This record gives sequence, C-alpha cells and structure tokens, in this order.
Amino acid sequence: MTEHMKVVAVTGAKTLEIVELPRPVPKDHEVLVKIDGCAICTWEQRVYSTGKFKMPFLGGHEVVGHVVEMGAKVRTKEYKVGDRVALSVINTCGVCYYCRRGEENLCVDSYANLSEDLGMNGPGGFAEYKVMPPHKLWKLNDELPWEFGTFAEPLGCVCNSVDKAHIALGDDVVVIGGGIMGILHMMVSKLRGAKVILSEIDDQRRKLAESLGCDITFNPKEKDAVAYVKELTGGRGADVVFDTTIFPAVAAQAIEMTGKLGRCIMYSSVKPADPIDLIPDELHNTEKIITGSVSPSIKSFDTAVRLLNKGLIDPEKLLHGVFDYQQAKEAFETAITPGTYRVIISF
Repeated sequence: MTEHMKVVAVTGAKTLEIVELPRPVPKDHEVLVKIDGCAICTWEQRVYSTGKFKMPFLGGHEVVGHVVEMGAKVRTKEYKVGDRVALSVINTCGVCYYCRRGEENLCVDSYANLSEDLGMNGPGGFAEYKVMPPHKLWKLNDELPWEFGTFAEPLGCVCNSVDKAHIALGDDVVVIGGGIMGILHMMVSKLRGAKVILSEIDDQRRKLAESLGCDITFNPKEKDAVAYVKELTGGRGADVVFDTTIFPAVAAQAIEMTGKLGRCIMYSSVKPADPIDLIPDELHNTEKIITGSVSPSIKSFDTAVRLLNKGLIDPEKLLHGVFDYQQAKEAFETAITPGTYRVIISF
C-alpha cells in the first residue's frame, strides 16, 4: 500500500494548496528524510507574490529534517536513523565544467527541477518527506534547536560571499542592507576580525545589528552614504563592501565607496536588472575588485553548519516565527511583510 505525504504548493499569485502526494521511497543509494521544517526564502516569497513560475510550484530550499530510512546500499557511517540533518537541495550535476573545478554553486544544472517525479516544479522542501543522496546531508548537533538548522543554507551563501571578500584582521567592511542576509554578513565579517559599518534605512534593523555587535550603523537617507563611508575610513573608502540590496543605484554606490585594492561583492539579485555606469580607468587606477556571489558551495555550506553547531553564529534574533504547514497561507503572508526576518513552515 502506497504511503502518502502532504506538501505545500504555490498554484498561482498568492494562492496555496496543501496537496497529498505519494511519499517518496529511497533507492539503494538514497536516504529518506522526514522534514521538520523549511524556511521561506525571498525566492519563494517572490513566486508566491507574483505567480511567475511554472506551476504548481513546490518551493523550499532551507530545509531541516531527520533521517527515517537508509537505502540498502548507503555506505556512509556519517548518519543513522534518527539523526537530524540540514539538507543542501540545490542541484549539482557533478560533471559540468564548474562542478569539476569545485565551483558547484555555479553548476549549469543548478536549477534542475527536483520535484518532477511529484508532478511539480521546484526544489521540494515544503513537504513532509524528501529523498536525498547522503553527500547532500549535514549532521546537526542534538542540542542545536532544529529551527536554527534552517539557517545552514542562507548562512552558507553568506560564507561563500565572505570567502570571496578575503577579509583581513582590522579591515573596514561595509554591509549595505540590514535584512537577514545583511545581518548574517555583518556577523560573519565580525568573526573575521573586521570593523563593520551597516547602511540601513530602517531604525529597528539598525538597532538589531547593533545588538548583535555591529560597530557603526547609519541611515543612508540621512547621510550621503559614499561620503560618510570615506569619512569613517580616513578618505580611503572601505576595504570590503557587500551589497545585499536589489537596487541598481545602490550597486553603483557600493562600487564608489570601495577603496583602492578593495573588494566589492554584489551579493543580491538586482531587480530590475538595469545597467550601471562603470569607469574602466577607475578600476585601472584603484585595482578594486568587483565580483558577485551566488548560492553556497559545498565548502561554505559545511562552514555554515560548523558555525551553527559550535554556536559561533546564533540566529535566534533572526527567526520571526514557526507556522504549522496547515497555516502555510499565514506563514507566507507574514514572510512577505516588510521588516520580517525568517519564517519557517513546520511539518
């Protein structure tokens, strides 16, 4: 007799359905995970708000669960039934040019439909069960609250971004944007020994950043952001700038406030994807580096789990609430409310 599970699917703009589907069965080399919860990332929020994706959409890629069944030929000794694990559900093909170079976050097939067998589209984390290959699971400490484990994926994205910035002890780091990803950038940069300056218009987000150790915060609507950063850095500009916002105009400011030899990381997707002015001669004269960062690598996901397991990053203040899957509509509406941090759907 086929067992079933519940999933939360987006079926249109601001439209959700709780659907019953056959529970997946692990193949010989797979592990069956009972999902404890999955956080609602900005990608899922955007699909829910606009309906702009192939429907039905089974989102969810910030996932935590526990092992309930091991395939007959799973050889790893890392896991046993009952272990709590973080899931890395973004696809990596393992054979493309980028995967073979250890840059699997740039896999050409990273957005493969992992829910095709269920008749849906998306990574598939908003479900009661998911089958996974063992190498895509990371064990979480028993004492770590399971909700904290959902931060492994976004924190892994941030660790990848920070790795590209090559922060040195005592560097001046600017984080633009005080949303969850900006705050995580601030926290990880502090672990690297940086002095961190946060640019954020919202008073509450600035206060939160300060409570978590940010050195200086300011409102870019009240100060000229570029001039103020240069004032704070002796006229040089910042050693590192992370732009975690979606605005083209802010991206241009991020480059301008980056000093000589500095690194400017375009972390976020910019919407709309409008071009910005860039003066090649300025790059020639300053040797500043402008680059991007997308998704977690295997290394950065592993780093994120270690930071969480060791209590070096405590995401408690970034957790807004946990909603049962039957309250999925309320969860999504809460998640898209301005000023909200992470919202989790539990199963």
